[in-house]
Amino acid sequence: MSSVTGFFIPPVSYFGEGALIEAANYIQTKDFKKAIIITDPGIARIGLSGKVTKLLEDRGLSVAIYDQTQPNPNIGNVTAGLKVLKENNSDIVVSIGGGSAHDNAKAIALLATNGGEIGDYEGVNQSKLPALPLVAVNTTAGTASEMTRFTIISNEEKKVKMAIIDNNVTPSVAVNDPSAMYGLPPALTAATGLDALTHCIEAYVSTAASPITDCCALKGIDLIEESLAEAYKNGSDKKARTDMCYAEYLAGMAFNNASLGYVHAIAHQLGGFYHLPHGVCNAVLLPHVQSFNMKCEKTNKRLAEIATHLGEKEASADATIARLHRFNRDLNIPRNLKELGVKEEDFEILAENAMQDACHLTNPIQFKKEEVIAIIRQAFEY
Repeated sequence: MSSVTGFFIPPVSYFGEGALIEAANYIQTKDFKKAIIITDPGIARIGLSGKVTKLLEDRGLSVAIYDQTQPNPNIGNVTAGLKVLKENNSDIVVSIGGGSAHDNAKAIALLATNGGEIGDYEGVNQSKLPALPLVAVNTTAGTASEMTRFTIISNEEKKVKMAIIDNNVTPSVAVNDPSAMYGLPPALTAATGLDALTHCIEAYVSTAASPITDCCALKGIDLIEESLAEAYKNGSDKKARTDMCYAEYLAGMAFNNASLGYVHAIAHQLGGFYHLPHGVCNAVLLPHVQSFNMKCEKTNKRLAEIATHLGEKEASADATIARLHRFNRDLNIPRNLKELGVKEEDFEILAENAMQDACHLTNPIQFKKEEVIAIIRQAFEY
């Protein structure tokens, strides 16, 4: 087995108030003529896509818009967005939103150059050609999709989420401007923030972790512990929002290179099956998956190290698990999968599909099917 470690991030990233304008100026320095904005109805409604359109038009670009991306974007969203791109001969893609808009835009940008259907690229590095250049403007501090080589697309027919992990979908420019996040509602702040926390923890206990990803994960946890509750209470707190931008990006650097584990492998199935919000699924599952991972001695030690970064006096894996449950309660996350409407009769198919998800490959323990079902049951009954 190769001992070579890769490290992948966008070539350019901007942070802080004014990052959006800086990104528009950067686009102007290149030779692009026609942009397509990929976003969702909510971003269109609050006028942010209109603001970005004006920034680009003022810099000489013509702009087309596809604003019908839905949560947990599906093959239909990819196909429809690609149609708009082709009709307008767009040569650069700009995504505005959280994970859904970025994931849809990545899939569209990949198909624009590689052809075929998005299902052709499921798995790791299945494409041959770079995607169209993508500038990803983030509006939530959670998914890190604005900077990763992951894109998750739902196949509604099969009720599964496809994980495309491909260096070619890494955005060219990542934009984290906290002023685009001040209006984010508390529930969405909580769900996306806990998604970032899940990225940090899964990357830290991953079998592909390295000293570089460890640094990113632990600093991300520090910032989330310091800032998430404040951003949840006061959405226009400039420092809390800015720190969460850095936290989710660090979390992205960690999992983009160390990958994830069974929290995400199961959460993807819950999203594909019931259209549940991804961050909420991760938050509910995180303590339960890690309590099963504690059977691995190395992971037990790593979970104990995380405790102090979460503000616990006792450095133990149990203290970390307890803190994760408390985090969920403090941020009003549903208590269990039962509250989310998950059905017991689906446990088996959810477990089977999770075991096919690429994210489980770097989980510290490769669970048997009955163990995956036991995790789902524990998270259901808690």
